[in-house]
Amino acid sequence: MIMTTDTKVALVTGANKGIGYEIATQLAALGMTVLLAARDPDRGGKAAEALRSTGADAHPITLDVTRPDTATTAAAQIEQRFGHLDVLINNAGISGSLTQQSPSTASLDAIREVFDTNVFGVITVTNAMLPLLTRSPAPRIVNISSSVGSLTAHAPGGPMAWLPGLAGYAPSKTALNALTVQYAKDLREAGILVNAADPGGCDTDLTRPTGVPVHRTAAQGAAIAVRLATLGPDGPTGGFFNDDGQVPW
Repeated sequence: MIMTTDTKVALVTGANKGIGYEIATQLAALGMTVLLAARDPDRGGKAAEALRSTGADAHPITLDVTRPDTATTAAAQIEQRFGHLDVLINNAGISGSLTQQSPSTASLDAIREVFDTNVFGVITVTNAMLPLLTRSPAPRIVNISSSVGSLTAHAPGGPMAWLPGLAGYAPSKTALNALTVQYAKDLREAGILVNAADPGGCDTDLTRPTGVPVHRTAAQGAAIAVRLATLGPDGPTGGFFNDDGQVPW
């Protein structure tokens, strides 16, 4: 049964923890119905329950971005219950085994695993949700990228030139940025604004194993995604942004 409501509906992948959970929290605080997508239904259910305890309209949904069947099923569930989708946040991502990503000795299986989630997973989920997004009067797609995807930042003299070479995680975010531009071009006439967000280095399960010092909370990192998810009709599309503005490609 489709719920008839003017409330905006947002889907956040990888939303059971970290930046994804904080994005869902902040969108709910704005009055949106938030769907917390997670691979593990138990973890997703507990995250949604925790958010509902604050008064949020939050619901879990099982979705593994590397399995197209779960994206199709999730889209059907959203259509049946809500009839449309206003915001899609492609947040789910992995860093993979960083010890297997040195370009000269990289494990191809390790690289494929990273790209399967961070790039192909975004295509899988986005395409499954597009029919629902086209029913929204102001559809928005936000892809959670990273400053490590900036070629400018990694070039000699750039702020990330000191980082070791990675053949998986960093290129996957560069590819995600390029994919964001292509979706923005493809969906411009449909009125769907598509942008990439750089949350900055935040204290999450993804960054802790790297040993790289970070100085931001997950909630702080979520803010730019929320801003891009709530852009007005004249907002940008096909861009890469952080809290300070546009990030160089």
